[in-house]
Amino acid sequence: MAFGCGCGLYFGLPREPLAALLAGIAATLILAAFGLRRWGRAPVAAGVVLMLAFGAAGTLAAKIQTIDLAGPVAPALAGVTVEGWVVDVASRGATGPRLLVAPVYIRGLRSAQLPKRVRVTVKEDGVVGPGTPVRFVALLNPPPSPASPGAFDFARSAYFIGVGGVGLALKPPEVIDLPRPPWRLALQLEINRARWGLTRRIIDAMGQPAGGIAAAMITGHDYSIAQDSTNEMRNAGISHILSISGVHMAIVGGFVFFAARLLIAAWPWLAVRVSGKKWAAVAGLAAVLIYLVVSGWPPPAQRSAVTAAVAFGAILLDRRAISLRGLGLSALIVLLLQPEAVVEPGFQMSYAATAALVALAEVWPHPRRPINTPLALRLLQRAKDWLVAGVAVGVVAGSATAPFAIQHFNRVSVYGLVANLLLEPLSSFVIMPALALGAVLQLFGLGGPLLALAGWGIEQMLGLAHMAAAAPGAMRTVASAPNIALPVAFIGVLWLCLWRGPLRWLGLPLALAVNLWPRPPTPTIWAASNGANAAVYAGTHPVLLRPGASLFAAQLWMRRYGYEMPAGADPDHDRLFACDRRSCTPQADAPVRLALWAGTKPPKADVFQRLCASAEVLMLRSPLGEGQSCPAATVLTGQDFARGGAVEMWRAGSGWRYRWTEDERGRRPWTAGPSDSDG
Repeated sequence: MAFGCGCGLYFGLPREPLAALLAGIAATLILAAFGLRRWGRAPVAAGVVLMLAFGAAGTLAAKIQTIDLAGPVAPALAGVTVEGWVVDVASRGATGPRLLVAPVYIRGLRSAQLPKRVRVTVKEDGVVGPGTPVRFVALLNPPPSPASPGAFDFARSAYFIGVGGVGLALKPPEVIDLPRPPWRLALQLEINRARWGLTRRIIDAMGQPAGGIAAAMITGHDYSIAQDSTNEMRNAGISHILSISGVHMAIVGGFVFFAARLLIAAWPWLAVRVSGKKWAAVAGLAAVLIYLVVSGWPPPAQRSAVTAAVAFGAILLDRRAISLRGLGLSALIVLLLQPEAVVEPGFQMSYAATAALVALAEVWPHPRRPINTPLALRLLQRAKDWLVAGVAVGVVAGSATAPFAIQHFNRVSVYGLVANLLLEPLSSFVIMPALALGAVLQLFGLGGPLLALAGWGIEQMLGLAHMAAAAPGAMRTVASAPNIALPVAFIGVLWLCLWRGPLRWLGLPLALAVNLWPRPPTPTIWAASNGANAAVYAGTHPVLLRPGASLFAAQLWMRRYGYEMPAGADPDHDRLFACDRRSCTPQADAPVRLALWAGTKPPKADVFQRLCASAEVLMLRSPLGEGQSCPAATVLTGQDFARGGAVEMWRAGSGWRYRWTEDERGRRPWTAGPSDSDG
């Protein structure tokens, strides 16, 4: 816990700390903790210093990881030729499938300026498999800054996975010849090429939509899943099944463990000569590692594999496989390997839920069964126990992850508990085991029957998702609390899980911090990081000036304050603002006289005068033209957005109070500046 807090402290700093200073602090605290433990007579002080030492070590580990993963970031480039190797087919974006490319040439950049990876959105007919050398013309930008101050930082996430540029391919990629890549990249391409081949075989054997979902659950390739299916699963609260993480690792590793143990026990000659439990643990660990490779080793799968390895390792060492000590050890290993995981929603939700479930298992009563009970009564008792345990697991896991779901995603699935209870036996006993065995047998052309069984299970899952998503009020949008509330809630959840006795309930009010913390008022004005779009709060909901521009950022911002983008045209838009292709001016009923110019070049003199005359706030995506000024209005220009990113504004007397994204982020290695794209 202290190590993770140290990692979190590093990512919350406004400026980059000196590595030598962090190393000195960590070394001093470690020596002090050792001295107090060895020769001191104050065990409480020794414990406090030891915690501080682990915290300092976490901060240092995050700094070392940041230095180790540093790489070039692409500047904004329009219509540039890119040549490189397709490393993988990434998750589908808001506008289409995406390719992860290792560039070897980008026009206008020297070799030392090339990003390690670029992620490019292509059209449906532009998807090519991993290991393919390609050339394409694209719009490239640095990874985008947060959609609003305090929101999730996509650029930081991209920094730690080596993505130094994002963009849009203007035409389908062209297959070309390139020199053989370095051996590490070549090995990765061969593995991903095999994964891609397995993906295509699964989709061909199962058809759509089951094949696309099955491929996502086995190889991590989810590019072919229909957006409607994704939305329904998200609204039903079961979309986590698509992301390869702890659930998948537990099912695959657990299934292989119990199957191997059963086979050993069924062979008496072998059962009396080997430890069935330990050999089954070896088989389960091997299955987890193979699954990690097949899935493309995404960070969530890596973290889950570490947790599974610790559990199986505990069995090999004659320790308890499931305990809070084992969970703490796995978290420490994960944070040593990936200190950046501490700020990722997946890590936070996974370990919060797992810690809560392990704590529940430690206090769960195990009453003795009366002897000579009739079979029918025993079956009823078992069914009742499974039902009660399932409800308890769902409630506890849902409660532990709720603060993170609210803060990061601003969505709460009302029927998520029921949907997950119904999905659990289907996924654990039908879908995942059939997919795991079917995928292996499909390599030899023998997986048809098992894949058909998995396809039936996936169809039932989609039916469940459709039913839950179509129910009244299936999804609630909840505003985010101030960012400080989430660390407080995390500490509260851990206190509830780790402390023993009545004092553990002191953590309950802290765990509810995100739920109970007062929400900040909705900003009067929001503007995108490139100045291409803005929104005005109209009393009951925000009104977006240009519904077709910076749409993804606008959706994220609205959800942070508890609003959803209208499904169709906003009926208040034309009443409040008059817009053409590049500009918007306020109407008489507009709550704020905001005028917007979305062109990349300064407006002509007559257009500028029209905008200025109508505005109390004038936003220009471009710089001011020569001789242009608007003294009667508050003016924000392209230079302001380039410096500050997205902005939120509130009225403050006769002026305005600003909250700029870049001021919140500080100056860190991943803060390369906002994107200049109009998407």
